[in-house]
Amino acid sequence: MRDAHGVEDLLRKHAPQVLGALIRRYGHFDLAEDAVQEALLAAAEQWPQEGTPDNPRGWLIRVASRRLTDRLRSEQARARREEEAARLAPVDSWTAPPPGESRAPSEDDTLTLLFLCCHPELTPAAQIALTLRAVGGLTTAEIARAHLLPEATMAQRISRAKQKIRGVPFRQPGPEDRDQRLAAVLQILYLIFNEGYTATSGPELHRADLAHEAIRLTRAVRKLLPVEGAVTGLLALMLLTDARTPARTGADGELIPLDEQDRSLWERAAIDEGLKLVEEALGQGPAGAYQLQSAIAALHDEAARAEDTDWPQILALYDVLVRRAPEPMAQLGRVVAVAMVHGPEAGLGELGELERVLGAHYRFHAVRAHLLEKSGDTEGARVAYGAAAEGTLSRPERRYLRARAARLLS
Repeated sequence: MRDAHGVEDLLRKHAPQVLGALIRRYGHFDLAEDAVQEALLAAAEQWPQEGTPDNPRGWLIRVASRRLTDRLRSEQARARREEEAARLAPVDSWTAPPPGESRAPSEDDTLTLLFLCCHPELTPAAQIALTLRAVGGLTTAEIARAHLLPEATMAQRISRAKQKIRGVPFRQPGPEDRDQRLAAVLQILYLIFNEGYTATSGPELHRADLAHEAIRLTRAVRKLLPVEGAVTGLLALMLLTDARTPARTGADGELIPLDEQDRSLWERAAIDEGLKLVEEALGQGPAGAYQLQSAIAALHDEAARAEDTDWPQILALYDVLVRRAPEPMAQLGRVVAVAMVHGPEAGLGELGELERVLGAHYRFHAVRAHLLEKSGDTEGARVAYGAAAEGTLSRPERRYLRARAARLLS
């Protein structure tokens, strides 16, 4: 018997691989996804009681294949579709790799599924939504919250995306198509990682399964494109960020901010690998957003103490970053760097220019609260912490922000 939490982790790991296998074999993205969900539900009910099979992925593919072929046969009223169903290969003909033997990256169904979800026929917004659903395993509600959209709107976006790529061959794109899709692939991998590193909702701060899957997939992309600076930079950024995970929460799951973390708990091997990759990334052509962000992460990780952080250099990197990629969260990070170099009042001045774009986001209020507290405006800080707490669906973040607000009352 396996505990339910362990089964859940195992199902999350295998779900995109199973979906990829079914789409490669049968097509029918929508029906394949439904069949995978049914197989996952069956596994969640059976495995904790009966034990996990020796080949979990093979079990899921067999069950999902049966559900899919049953659905196809039941829906194929016309003779042509009946003949198509009859030609389906026998379910038991699929053979999983032997235990301990993994597929080569070029045969990884999850990676192929990732590139399929980034098909150029889809808009960037649709690519992101579909991949977070199919590859990242996020629910439609979670994706909608991350994009500040109603759940019904996001459900329609995902459904339209599936319809648009119906009939597209399930295979790795050629070099030209791959280059077209790369920017979208990397953006999506970063979004999946961020959702894993700091979950947008729920009781846990960290979803290790998502963060580790994003790192795994990024490694696979790098094997395909080993000298692409953006890929190398993104992998470095993930490793340097994820290395801090052991120090981010306390014994009761409470959030510990970066400047208060016990840095001896950071994972040294991941930091060393990340630092090496940063050097490689910066030598692989002009520095883009991921290379610059990885360089910023490296400066944080190289500091033995928070007060040793090279904030002037971080600010210089942010200056370059926001010129090349003026993304709101990067601009918010720059505000923090400005405050650390020139004082909280300077940071607050810069923050005011972002209110129109980020004023509804809880991170804007959290940064504002921190800077107000640093400047001595305790009442303003307390109100801002409260606004930030109300804006997040992450319970650990909400508890942390409320605790900071409550501390200012004493």
